[in-house]
Amino acid sequence: MSSPRTLVEVKDVSKRFIMHKDKTIKERLVNFRAADKHRDDFWALKDINLDIEAGSTVGLVGHNGSGKSTLLKVIGGIIEPTSGTVRRRGRLAALLELGAGFHQDLTGRENVYLNSAILGLTRKQTDKYFDAIVDFSGIEDFIDTQVKFYSSGMYVRLAFAVAVHVDPDLLLVDEVLAVGDEPFQRKCMDKIGEFQREGRTIVLVSHSSEQVGRLCDRVVVLDHGDMIHDGNAVDGLRVLRYGFEQARLLEEEEKKPEEISHAKIASISADSREKNERGAIVAKSDLTLSYTYELQRNQEPLVAGIAIETLTGQPVYGLNTRMLGMSIPDVVGTHTVDFVLRRQSLGAGQYLVRGSLEELAGRSLDRLNPASTFEVDVPTVGSGMVSIDAEGLVRQ
Repeated sequence: MSSPRTLVEVKDVSKRFIMHKDKTIKERLVNFRAADKHRDDFWALKDINLDIEAGSTVGLVGHNGSGKSTLLKVIGGIIEPTSGTVRRRGRLAALLELGAGFHQDLTGRENVYLNSAILGLTRKQTDKYFDAIVDFSGIEDFIDTQVKFYSSGMYVRLAFAVAVHVDPDLLLVDEVLAVGDEPFQRKCMDKIGEFQREGRTIVLVSHSSEQVGRLCDRVVVLDHGDMIHDGNAVDGLRVLRYGFEQARLLEEEEKKPEEISHAKIASISADSREKNERGAIVAKSDLTLSYTYELQRNQEPLVAGIAIETLTGQPVYGLNTRMLGMSIPDVVGTHTVDFVLRRQSLGAGQYLVRGSLEELAGRSLDRLNPASTFEVDVPTVGSGMVSIDAEGLVRQ
């Protein structure tokens, strides 16, 4: 290991999958001599280097097919890398697929003992945790039913309950929490928070920017098998959103090259007359978002919109000219619309502004993401995304 605190060391790891073009066994036999011409190599991971320290929570993010689940399985030892090495230490628990490791013909009770044994617990240790596992899963009435009759939510409940009660040093989670209902997701988030306070290590794959931003202190962004970012959550999610936006714009250009938009958002700036010495906007002051757009030809009636988000992508506020009952210029030229948010009640912190421009009928013309950022300073007490004048009173 590169340092005493390193729990996982991934060094020069690449993973190749072979995709056969032959659809049937007959085709494969007929084309046996020319087999190389009837298969393609797909590199899911390319020269990944990653050290994960004890006590950290790492988010693996990227578009579908970027390699994040493959990397998680390589870290967990589920699949072997084509080249490179992975070194781990400590007890590992993994939630990589719905019901992975469950035997369909065994009951929930039997699968608890089976999974616990696979994860390294003795039967005596499992006896100690069994009641807590069943209570956490919330499926007491079905614990002696064969798991092939379980719903997807019941699978997740039991699998997660086992994984978090076997005292793991490293927990790997791959998107399975999205299957559970809202109360169970909250319970899982509380458990993960407890793990973090205990100094355990978590590697998480999720498509939820809000979840990643809230839980992770480090984000790794993958793109077509390459690691393009490794750093703090805010910067990682910004790289991810930028990649999604660039991919969307490229897709639109390729799909309809003849319909190049002649409308463009030039800029969106945030300003206020009340700022502190650092230039941060003071809470409860008027916030003006100046939205400038350019038209190269006359357009159908237009709608300009803005959205305010946290730096981790959590929506805070959205507004457009249609909501305000406004008509904005749709003729050739450069035009500016001011969205004035009177006595805004944003909480302390930094925010990101996105912009959209579309026809009244709904066709998107342009998007600017991110358009700008600004900071809000709240001199009063409290924390959160809203600023509230508060006081405490003692009742006798």
